[in-house]
Amino acid sequence: MVVAAGVTKSNKRIKAKPVRRPAPKSTNPLLANWPAPFSLPPFDKIEARHFKPALEAAFRSHKSEIEKIAANTAKPTFANTIVALEKSGRLLSRVAAVFSNLEATDSTPELQDISRDMAPKFAAHETRILLDKRLFHRIDDLYERRATMKLSAEDLRVLERHHLAFVRAGARLTSSAKSRVKEINARLAGLVTQFMQNVLKDEQSWRMVLNSESDLAGLPDALKESALRAGRDAGLADKALITLARSSVEGFLTYSTRRDLRELAFKAWISRGANGGDTDNRQIVAEVVALRDEYARLLGYKSFADFSLQDTMAKTTETVSDLLQSVWSKAVQRANEERASLADVSQRSGENFEIAPWDWRYYSEKVRKAKFDIDESELRAYLTLDNMIAAAFDCATRLFGLEFKPREDLPRYHADVRAWEVLDRNGDHVGIFYGDYFARPSKRSGAWMSSFRDQHRLGKGERPVIINVLNFSKAADGCPALLSFDDARTLFHEFGHGLHGLLSNVSYPSISGTSVSRDFVELPSQLYEHWLTTDDVMQRYALHYQTGQQIPRTLMDKLTAARNFNQGFATVEYTASALVDMALYTADIDKVADVEAFERQTLAAIGMPPEIVMRHRLPHFMHIIGGYAAGYYSYLWSEVMDADAFAAFEETGNVFDPATAAKLHEFIYSAGNTRDPHEAYVAFRGRPPKIDGLLKKRGLAA
Repeated sequence: MVVAAGVTKSNKRIKAKPVRRPAPKSTNPLLANWPAPFSLPPFDKIEARHFKPALEAAFRSHKSEIEKIAANTAKPTFANTIVALEKSGRLLSRVAAVFSNLEATDSTPELQDISRDMAPKFAAHETRILLDKRLFHRIDDLYERRATMKLSAEDLRVLERHHLAFVRAGARLTSSAKSRVKEINARLAGLVTQFMQNVLKDEQSWRMVLNSESDLAGLPDALKESALRAGRDAGLADKALITLARSSVEGFLTYSTRRDLRELAFKAWISRGANGGDTDNRQIVAEVVALRDEYARLLGYKSFADFSLQDTMAKTTETVSDLLQSVWSKAVQRANEERASLADVSQRSGENFEIAPWDWRYYSEKVRKAKFDIDESELRAYLTLDNMIAAAFDCATRLFGLEFKPREDLPRYHADVRAWEVLDRNGDHVGIFYGDYFARPSKRSGAWMSSFRDQHRLGKGERPVIINVLNFSKAADGCPALLSFDDARTLFHEFGHGLHGLLSNVSYPSISGTSVSRDFVELPSQLYEHWLTTDDVMQRYALHYQTGQQIPRTLMDKLTAARNFNQGFATVEYTASALVDMALYTADIDKVADVEAFERQTLAAIGMPPEIVMRHRLPHFMHIIGGYAAGYYSYLWSEVMDADAFAAFEETGNVFDPATAAKLHEFIYSAGNTRDPHEAYVAFRGRPPKIDGLLKKRGLAA
């Protein structure tokens, strides 16, 4: 007798045994296994068309994982709720990290289109999770019982951080308010993406061709060569090109004797995002600020700044205002003194005009040379990119026992990208470090650290894959890239962030590496800058690119003497931006509708010197439209700590003191967000930070 599958002779159904077949291999490289060493992304196989389906599949996967946690009928436990949440979304994190990094560093119109399409979907996905009342009920239940659960300090910290994230996302709001939050988040995601892309397009669309020797007048050889390289890369053989990459335009403003061209370049630089047409950001800024204000008010705060600061070290707008004002008046006084020096040099040169913003860097360099006999172009000759990378690595070796092993075999997304395997003092694998150092049209301006993978110890754990992105000008073929001193300092700064990610040693992804308070995250980066200027590092690595000679002691002494030169300008330029940021996110919304008028009025109210322009004008102020909204003050807040923290090394008589470095590693660089940042600093230093070091560092102490 033939029996139908799953049916017995008595017609009673039984469960048929499933036939096991291997799962089909995905043809999408983002969804397939990554066979490269250290499971690095297969960049050579990834195309723009792969991202959207991969992200959609990752959203579905994560949604399924979240639904399982939320729908669990078992009593909430730390394992079935918090640990489960921490383990979820691995596929989405993996794909999203590749996409966001490529869209920022090697963008194309296709990637930009995908970003605009997917940004609201990312926001909706995250909002859906954070406003899921079932999930919040489970987390809230654990939070209320946290004192009786015998959790480790790290477990308690991650529970508290999850609870706070849900509350700040609106988990306690009414249904109608939650609906509005979803709309706000989706709209903000689209606006922020458009803002960033508009700035990039304005930077890509402007260039100044230097056609004659007259156009090149005053430029040092290294800057001429990099401008010629930029021209060749743009298909303009034998033409020098100035772009809006900071290293290009600032170099031109510092050395060009052509005042008319300096004015042209400067105005293009400060007008990014405010040129009219499709890339104009002024209305975007106004709408972003209005939406964030509405969001904060829905959550019961009187302004977005109050909401934003509640989860920082500063806590209140009053605390931030006190810090900024304590520096502002001193900075303006110093800047006015500096302006008088510039005007004196200008007049003695027979140039009868008022110092304008496009003159400041040019005459400042003349004053510095006259006062300290130091020439930036002379200094550049000793600051090659390769040596500065080696110097940053060597400091990490001496402080933390790390080794950086070049790995040319590892996959990378662009020919300019470099890769290293990072090992600890025992030769064990720590992580992978990528460096993407040169400006190109497809890359956003600025400098930043990011990751393709964050460290954690859940399950088998994961080791970090960290990237530093910078925008230095390329040299002519066969010549080394020469850095300005500010460029070298930026390299050390971003590498400090990189170490914060590489040295992370925590259990949970959500508190890994740089996932710390916004006004604490700049401490590891700004602190690391200090080692660049130590005698030991400069004498080892500041070697002349042609002769290999060590930087002369006389030039080192001049650099030290000029350390606080032009600090009035630099501090005003920065602090004005921080003050405008705070004003923007505390103002009545009707006053922000005209963004440029608001900027002018705010600067007039604080007494902004007319010869100085804020470091980032609102139409291109990516920090405060992105993750630093009402938070640009953070660099100054962290500077209080970094000056004080480096003093801990100086007090030992050894800037690489092993015992101090061990504490720095334990409580700052490897600790992630495992403890309150103030407690972390006190654990390292033995006391809270003092502002004296900041004022001394900037030359503003009485």
